[in-house]
Amino acid sequence: MNKRLSALLDSDAVKGSLSSVLSILFGLFVGCLIILAVSLSDSDFTLKSAAEGIKLLLFGVFSKGRDASGELVFGFSTSNIGNLLFRATPVIMTGLSVALAFRSGLFNIGASGQFLIGTATCLTVALSLDTKVFPPLAVWLIAFIAAGAAGALWGIIPGLLRAYLSINEVLSCIMTNWIAANLVTWFFENSPLRNAGQSGKIGYIMPTSANGVSTPTLFLDRLFPSSQVNGGFFVAIFFCIAAYILLTKTVTGFEMRICGSNSHAAHYVGIRQKKMTVFSFALAGALSGGAAALYYLSGHTEFFWSTYQTLPQEGLSGIPVALLASNNPLGVIFTSLFMSLLGVSGQQLKNLTAFNEFTTDIVVALIVYLSAFSLVIRQYLSKDRRNLIFSKAAGGKTNRTVPVYQGQLKEEGEEKQ
Repeated sequence: MNKRLSALLDSDAVKGSLSSVLSILFGLFVGCLIILAVSLSDSDFTLKSAAEGIKLLLFGVFSKGRDASGELVFGFSTSNIGNLLFRATPVIMTGLSVALAFRSGLFNIGASGQFLIGTATCLTVALSLDTKVFPPLAVWLIAFIAAGAAGALWGIIPGLLRAYLSINEVLSCIMTNWIAANLVTWFFENSPLRNAGQSGKIGYIMPTSANGVSTPTLFLDRLFPSSQVNGGFFVAIFFCIAAYILLTKTVTGFEMRICGSNSHAAHYVGIRQKKMTVFSFALAGALSGGAAALYYLSGHTEFFWSTYQTLPQEGLSGIPVALLASNNPLGVIFTSLFMSLLGVSGQQLKNLTAFNEFTTDIVVALIVYLSAFSLVIRQYLSKDRRNLIFSKAAGGKTNRTVPVYQGQLKEEGEEKQ
């Protein structure tokens, strides 16, 4: 029994989960200290204000506002929970996009640009096709597939540059992000799809419900009334499960993991790395484009077309989500929910206290910063200290995978003889 427990505690899944939990807990602890420090340094705040701020930071999703006496009231809020699931849906997809690229040894920092290209594509298709000719659900499906295809094509660009010109994918992704931002702005600048019918919304694109297209709620609207949640959440969960099966049960997923673990080992066993690089970026881009479709095809979200000054937060949030999940497709679901929970807490802080949402942004930034150390914590928890990824003997690279394949090849040779 002790051997089984020891093996369980030493497994990659447990160490990865524990390292992520430690990063999150420490980030929340420092965030609480910041709220306390702000309260003590400003005469407008009191210790009661600090206590309320900490409560909302930790349990904001259960806040139901203030009662007649001005005290905070907590309980199960269907509206907050539903909005949490809705906000988590695109982040699950972008986090999965970054995680799959990481598993292939690639850093997909271009999820924001892929998200924007997917946004422009899905909105154009959903608002242009005549729903009197095509059923609304068919239009939704076509727009979703088109967004994924557009994101995949945009993701292939840094993949090709990395595979055939050895251009670092971080640099090319940054460039494609801002090219996408300016391209989408130019595309929608004189578009008839702009929501000019409502005063004050001339910079927005019409929601897809204007053409009768919206994501089916699949009864979630009854479970979480007065919220934005819809069936897109189940679609995101499906893709996470499919990605997990791809990585763990297929030859393609096996090759992706080998390329990410050790490029020398991948070359040694004959994996075509250039092909795998392009495929991984195309898959990552398709997921980011699909994230945009799940968000903007909901029927009630409006896209601000002037994007050249900023990048969508959904794409950037995918990076810490993937890091905190240790690039596990199933772990991405839970880390996305956590990041979205912090977003809801920040909104509650802004609405119910004198603190602003930037307090939560600081906590998120701390957790993002600490998530970069989750791998170090994970290796520290390991019994085998020799395999630290930053080992001096390995020159910053681990060669743990190579002997395994050498042994396998040796055994295969002996069997043939």
